[in-house]
Amino acid sequence: MSRIGKAIITIPAGVTITENNGVVTVKGAKGELSQELTAGITIEQKDGELNVNRPSDAKQHKALHGLYRALINNMIVGVSQGFEKKLELVGVGYRASHAGQKLELALGFSHGIVLELPNEVKVDTLTEKGKNPIITLTSHDNQLLGMVAAKIRSFRKPEPYKGKGVRFVGEIVRRKAGKSA
Repeated sequence: MSRIGKAIITIPAGVTITENNGVVTVKGAKGELSQELTAGITIEQKDGELNVNRPSDAKQHKALHGLYRALINNMIVGVSQGFEKKLELVGVGYRASHAGQKLELALGFSHGIVLELPNEVKVDTLTEKGKNPIITLTSHDNQLLGMVAAKIRSFRKPEPYKGKGVRFVGEIVRRKAGKSA
């Protein structure tokens, strides 16, 4: 845990980091994110590098040291480059379309599913003949992006017999043998 916390974060050009009363704010080209620091964890900026420090070697402080270092690093990467997740709809008749911030899904239920996405998450759908529909989600906030992707996946998780459902692109679904005669 402490090895992750000890790693130094390099700050790319165009990213500014400020700390005010235990709240770290990261601003960049893609947006602004903030995270509250607890348990005495502090940050130290010097020469385009950021170091996360802990008050003691207690187990709780070591765990939070690595956690906050990872969260701050994700914030820096998010505001400078952004994050992207792709979901694939595997199944006959499964469709996806979007209009603005509304994502409409047809996943084999008797009704369509309409999901209102947060403003920080941008959505794009791609449907090609003979291929599974792809939903591409992009955002500068990695936590929010993961929650939205998990919510979409929860509507129809991949099942182990035919492999139908919503899965991440590249996700391997363990298949089971069906009934044997």
